[in-house]
Amino acid sequence: MTSSPTEIERIWREESRRVLATLIRLLGDFDRAEEALNDAFLAAAEHWPRQGIPANPRAWLVSAGRFKAIDKMRRRAKLAAITAELSLPDEEAEMAPEAELIADDQLRLIFVCCHPELPPDAQVALTLRETCGLTTEEIAAAFLTKPATIAQRIVRAKNRIRELDLRYEVPEAAELLPRLDAVLRTIYLIFSEGYSASHGASAIRADLCSEAIRLVRLLRELLRQEEPEVEGLLALMLLQHARQAARTDNEGNIVLIADQDRSRWNGTEIAEGVGLVERMMSRSPLTAYVIEAAIAAAHATAPSGEATDWDEIVHLYDLLRRADPSPVVALNRAVAVAMRDGPEAGLFEIEHLLESGVLASFRYAHAARADLLRRLGRTEEARSAYVAALALTQQAAERRFIEGRLRELSAFLH
Repeated sequence: MTSSPTEIERIWREESRRVLATLIRLLGDFDRAEEALNDAFLAAAEHWPRQGIPANPRAWLVSAGRFKAIDKMRRRAKLAAITAELSLPDEEAEMAPEAELIADDQLRLIFVCCHPELPPDAQVALTLRETCGLTTEEIAAAFLTKPATIAQRIVRAKNRIRELDLRYEVPEAAELLPRLDAVLRTIYLIFSEGYSASHGASAIRADLCSEAIRLVRLLRELLRQEEPEVEGLLALMLLQHARQAARTDNEGNIVLIADQDRSRWNGTEIAEGVGLVERMMSRSPLTAYVIEAAIAAAHATAPSGEATDWDEIVHLYDLLRRADPSPVVALNRAVAVAMRDGPEAGLFEIEHLLESGVLASFRYAHAARADLLRRLGRTEEARSAYVAALALTQQAAERRFIEGRLRELSAFLH
């Protein structure tokens, strides 16, 4: 099979972060691995159009990147030291990485980035940068902070990893628990970036969603006992992922949950997710992921948008707010209140959150306010709120959706 720039771009999107994770393990340095990753894809762009895409492009890229890095280190007259460091027998040695090691390298990378010796505020930021390839601006948007702050955290974390010479491995089961919270948060952020992409042409990055689910299943197997947060996160991701096929139309435009064709939802994933929720909800204390999964289950099992049990969902958000008193949870609860008690009730809570300033740069807060103002017939205010949301939105499908709302409001005004 010959290759085209489009095919190479697709492989970059699907494989680059996995290749990077493996190169970090093999080369032992983030910056060296990032340079090798770029070199590997430059080599692919040169060779694949003539030779065709190899049967295992990921392994080809890993080997190419590794060879390129070793060549550069050799030219810098450090071959002997680096060869010992990398356990390379000689320059003719076979260096194609083992497939089973490549498969788990992203989980290894997450555990390195979430090592307890690293500052907690840098752990997730570093992993999102290295595992998902998100820019500092995109990570800053997720954390509701400044890009310069995120960049400083990432640099400090990389320096700390070098200083401590942290081992690139998944810890034993007894050592998993101290890192579990950060690892789960990171895996869910990976899923969230796939479920609702922060940038690009497509609203959904299915590769990230599938990878996050695979990673949490692998993590589940490593633990020697059932952990409610792990079970809850798996359930939550399955129930959200189950709606993927119906969340956009044939042109890639966003379809709201109330308008989705529920026959296209994945019944197998819903059944597995609901089963996990029912088992975990019978235990105490309830954890945040379990409660979030219960909310997702309430949506997934409703026969229609009109039949959604909003009273139950608000009750679950009340529980979640105690387990995770974050402004985003408060925003989601306000939207549920609006669905149960009417837009005026939800709008009051959202405006209070925006006035506090904590969600001022969060596009979904402005979009939620705009929708409630639209439903109340406060057209000029709704238009201003949609404009504020649009200014904060980098994702193409989301921009089209907001622009469509603005056109509807303009037509109404005229």
